[in-house]
Amino acid sequence: MSDTPLKTTPLTEAHVALGARMVAFAGYSMPVQYPMGVMAEHLWTREHCGIFDVSHMGQARLRGVSPLSAFEDVVPGDFIGLKPGKQKYSVLLNKKGGIIDDLMAGRPDEDGLFVVVNGACKDNDFRVIDDELAGQVQIERLEHRALIAVQGPEAAAVINAQVPATADMVFMDIRALPGLGTDLIISRSGYTGEDGYEISVPATEAARVWALLLADERVRPIGLGARDSLRLEAGLPLYGHDLDETVSPVEAGLTFTINKNRREQRDFPGAARIVKELAEGPARVKVCLRVLEGAPAREGAEVADETGAIIGIVTSGGYSPCLKGGIALAFVPPTLKAPGTPLKVIVRGKPQACEVVTSPFVPHRYVRKGGA
Repeated sequence: MSDTPLKTTPLTEAHVALGARMVAFAGYSMPVQYPMGVMAEHLWTREHCGIFDVSHMGQARLRGVSPLSAFEDVVPGDFIGLKPGKQKYSVLLNKKGGIIDDLMAGRPDEDGLFVVVNGACKDNDFRVIDDELAGQVQIERLEHRALIAVQGPEAAAVINAQVPATADMVFMDIRALPGLGTDLIISRSGYTGEDGYEISVPATEAARVWALLLADERVRPIGLGARDSLRLEAGLPLYGHDLDETVSPVEAGLTFTINKNRREQRDFPGAARIVKELAEGPARVKVCLRVLEGAPAREGAEVADETGAIIGIVTSGGYSPCLKGGIALAFVPPTLKAPGTPLKVIVRGKPQACEVVTSPFVPHRYVRKGGA
């Protein structure tokens, strides 16, 4: 157990005042749930609008002569072609094609590249970027900014009422603009599968903005517990569980992060492995499993085929409040990835029936150009 004191976010006092149960997460004291409970928070977000404190995540500006082209030295996406006002999901790769972290990178304005990485990985991520891109970019870590996610079918109405300039934004748009009485970096994105926004605000304004959003009767505070069950229902991977430095984007089902021109150029870390996996198939693939009987399968549970042979492992699992049953993400051989494939998960030593299903478990509701 570490003796290092937990860090706090600019919203810690607000969470405590709301009766949140605080836990250690990524070195921070974070709210896992509020008095309404994880199940109610999850369903509220699916039906209305939830707000999440994600200020533990790492925010930074990458600046330089050509920060977009330089960034391509550490990720497999096309960032040279990234238009102002847009952002992309991508992965930071090691030399063997493993995922160091997954991240968001966008152009809210003309001030370089705005990057958001996972809280538990941020120190290493920025060290890797600094080492690999030394002399090409300068990294300004935005420690003075908080990050608030606003998610759910009523999120757009809530935010548009406060910041009318966001009304024409669609999924993966990002802008730097004034709003909520301060300067914002706001993207129409999130990690719940719902429509919503992530809003970067000055740390000194975070508590005021949080309270302002909560004053809307459609909005409730949501903790880490529901954030995890929401992203699991959305079939989205969690770094340190479904992704790590041994897992490639191909194995993880993240081939959309590898642009066609980059595949042809083979000029990104681990390209030899990744291009080979794209051509020949990987040794394992991430699948979605619906548990058909018994308790939910948790991380670390073994997966067996119909003969009882162990063929994989669960990397994320839990109860789905929307589907009212167990769901999981797991790695299995590619021959067993087809939806409808019957498998078994070993829970407390007992085999339980499950089957491979199409991702996501619960449909995404992102708002794209031309409609939902």
